[in-house]
Amino acid sequence: MSLYRIKDITEADFGCEEHKDGQHAALVFENGERLEVSEKWISEQGIKEGKYIWIREDGSYLKAVRVVGAIIMADTRGEGDAGSKKRIFATQRGYGEFKDGWEFPGGKIEDGETPEEAIVREIKEELDTLIRVEKYVDTIEYDYPEFHLSMDCFLCSIVEGDLVLKEHEAARWLTGETIDSVDWLPADITILDKVKALLK
Repeated sequence: MSLYRIKDITEADFGCEEHKDGQHAALVFENGERLEVSEKWISEQGIKEGKYIWIREDGSYLKAVRVVGAIIMADTRGEGDAGSKKRIFATQRGYGEFKDGWEFPGGKIEDGETPEEAIVREIKEELDTLIRVEKYVDTIEYDYPEFHLSMDCFLCSIVEGDLVLKEHEAARWLTGETIDSVDWLPADITILDKVKALLK
C-alpha cells in the first residue's frame, strides 16, 4: 500500500479501442508510474495535479488527503494535583461529517509547505497559538469509506498563546489516565498507544 502524488493527468493508453467503462484518463505519478481511472471518478473526487492517491495491495485505490496533526503536550497542574503531569490537548469537531468526534488539532498541507510548516500555520489559524514542533511521532494511514487519510503527527509545545477555540466545539487537556475518556475519531485512535507512551 502506497501514497502517490499526482504529477500529471493525461489520456489513457488504450490505442484505438474505447474502454468498456467509458472515457478514461491516466494519472501520472512523480515516480513515473501510471494509473488509469475513469474521467467520471476524477471529476467526482476533485482529483487534480499535485493531489494524492492511495493504492492498496489489491490494486484498488482511493483519493488521499494529506494532513498534519499536533500532539500538543504540556506539563500542567490541575486542581488537587500534587505536582505537574504531562498532558496532551484534544479538540472536538464542531462541523462536518465527523462533528462531535475528538481529534488532535491540525489540517491540510498547502502547496509548497512542509508538514512542519503546515502544522504551525494550522494551529495559529485554528487556536490562535504559536507552537514549536519538537519531533515527528508517526504517520497515520487510515481508510475512511470515501477517502484515505494520511496524517503526519508531531509532538509540539506551546511557544505563546492560550489555545483559543475558533473552529472546534470543545477541548480538553488529557493525561495518560484520561486519554480514553473521549470519543476519538477512528484515524486518531490508531496512534493513541504511541501518545500514551509519550505521556509516561
